[in-house]
Amino acid sequence: MFRLDGKNAVVTGAGSGIGLAIATTFAASGARVFILERDMPSAEVAAKKIRAADGTASAIECDVASASSVQSAFAQVDRDAAKLDIVVCNAGIAHVGTAENTSEADFDRIYSVNVKGVYLTAQAGVRRMLKTGGGVILNLASIASLIGLTDRFAYSMSKGAVLTMTRSIAVDYVKQGIRCNCMCPARVHTPFVDGYLHATYPGREAEMFKQLSEYQPIGRMGTPEEVAALALYLCSDEASFITGQAYPIDGGVLAF
Repeated sequence: MFRLDGKNAVVTGAGSGIGLAIATTFAASGARVFILERDMPSAEVAAKKIRAADGTASAIECDVASASSVQSAFAQVDRDAAKLDIVVCNAGIAHVGTAENTSEADFDRIYSVNVKGVYLTAQAGVRRMLKTGGGVILNLASIASLIGLTDRFAYSMSKGAVLTMTRSIAVDYVKQGIRCNCMCPARVHTPFVDGYLHATYPGREAEMFKQLSEYQPIGRMGTPEEVAALALYLCSDEASFITGQAYPIDGGVLAF
């Protein structure tokens, strides 16, 4: 069960964190993975690690906020894969702020990556899947898509858009064999979290890590591998009856 043998998968932002875990899990499950990443050194390291574990992976430079960059990256995928089966729109950035103190520049930056980036990537995937009988689009949303979070105005805006784009794609292409779902994680322990704590709370990292962990009723943050396991299921044939859904993976946040 949950094998992806013979399938070609694009994962954006797969040089680290959740994206890297998804790419690694997919490759271990038999998929050929294309890592689309703006940070090429990290993408190359990720692809090398996957190949060292007998997986198949390629690193392709891509800025998801740029239409020309996305088009160029998918053209490279086309040269290596006759069919595209899975696209995971994972690339995203975070921001802390309210409606009052979020600058226009920061709002535009969040929008360009988290909303426009998903649009451009999903559009490229849909266009190819329509020619080959369907496929799966999986988007990375957030619990911020479902509930209000303090000091996350622009980020929540962007992840709310990811949720509604997911449902729009699902209803528009359900008859063409394209499924589209999204995942809504709570806090996941990634290198981004460690960097954020170091930059924002120098000397208090352990204290704040504990506080952020305890936000989840289960008492800890999630792991990238746990999110990747859900992604594997949603992109596998075992999930062929699921589309247009938002899957929380939140340590109990939404239950309390």
